[in-house]
Amino acid sequence: MNDTATNSLPRLRLTTADHDRLRLLVDTAIQSQPRLRETLAPLQAELKRAEVLAPADIPSNVVIMGATVQIEDKESGELDTYTLVYPEQADGAEGRLSILAPIGMAIIGFAEGDSFIWRTPGGTRQLYISKVIQPPVS
Repeated sequence: MNDTATNSLPRLRLTTADHDRLRLLVDTAIQSQPRLRETLAPLQAELKRAEVLAPADIPSNVVIMGATVQIEDKESGELDTYTLVYPEQADGAEGRLSILAPIGMAIIGFAEGDSFIWRTPGGTRQLYISKVIQPPVS
């Protein structure tokens, strides 16, 4: 298992289509709702340093758009499963997590086996990416 420190985060790996769509989404959200600038700044920074790849070149264990991810809380043992989607497809009851949700922004780019610290209003949690299932290639 990799313990990923904040200053050595993996470089975000995205397809060209997802990179372009996410940059537009973030820029548009910030322009239309300036109060979101601080919230979206980390994702915006990650997009600027992202590694843009052909879909076939992205490792199958990396969290990308459309991937289904199982996350384990290392303290409680609680498991959550999400599919990372664009905001218009988000549906909490169906487990479809928006990329613009804080946890959605946090998990993109991590790989199966990575651990990371997640700060919540209730305290700090140690989370572990236990499984990643890539979306079907279209």
